[in-house]
Amino acid sequence: MKKITKAVFPVAGMGTRFLPATKVSPKEMLPIVDKPLIQYAVEEAIAAGITELIFITGRTKRSITDHFDKAYELESQLERNGELEKLEIVRNIIPDGVSCIFIRQAEPLGLGHAVLCAKPVIGDQPFVVLLPDDLIDDGNHGVTKQLVDIFQQKGKSIIAVEHVIKEDVSKYGIVDVSATKDKSLTEVTGIFEKPKSGESSSTLAVIGRYIFTSRIFDCLEKTSIGVGNEIQLTDAIRILLDKESIYAYEFEGTRYDCGSKFGYMQASIQYALKDPDIKEEFFEYIKGLKI
Repeated sequence: MKKITKAVFPVAGMGTRFLPATKVSPKEMLPIVDKPLIQYAVEEAIAAGITELIFITGRTKRSITDHFDKAYELESQLERNGELEKLEIVRNIIPDGVSCIFIRQAEPLGLGHAVLCAKPVIGDQPFVVLLPDDLIDDGNHGVTKQLVDIFQQKGKSIIAVEHVIKEDVSKYGIVDVSATKDKSLTEVTGIFEKPKSGESSSTLAVIGRYIFTSRIFDCLEKTSIGVGNEIQLTDAIRILLDKESIYAYEFEGTRYDCGSKFGYMQASIQYALKDPDIKEEFFEYIKGLKI
């Protein structure tokens, strides 16, 4: 079984739901308390044993590259000021032994195309895809670690899923699954991108964590332009399903949809209530609010 060491972060989207905040600053750099969204995803990947981080970026995403680069001036100033704790925080954003690769997605052709951009550096290796919009708190090592552990047993592509209310099915990729005794891990029998009423009876929505074998790249190259005039990852997964088994995994943890304003605010409040520096003061503030 090949060990998974590579993760792809598609971060080239425009983030228009957060305008004007995202006019010049990527939505992936929006902070949850004191860390940008992208850093939470990176830390989750590293906790799962990932050592090669592949960012698929766009023209306006320079700040993501800068965030994971060495900041000589800042480090020198912190060192001169004796602010050693802050210095360690800055230096450990990317730990030793972990490397970053940045690939420009020249055209906004969708999530499927963004993943395909990583083919030259993935080669024939299995890999993880993480969408930073989905912030998932499992109180432990993270959802990516859960998926990697399952891959080591099954050796097949895996999609993270969770049930959504029936009214929201048309907002997601939706999977049909086989009947099994293990309700958390099932084989995918069909997948639909934002299905209309009647196309699928399932409420299992695809969430932004995947493990793929390298065969997904052949499928992406055969995928035509789909919903939204983009190359949809969902359509490539449907092609892959004809070639090999794919598993759907109902992960452990709480997901916050930080691609929406409401989900972003939910995450901000929940993480503030866990932050050791401010949780008590923040809790008292929340209790005292007059609504």
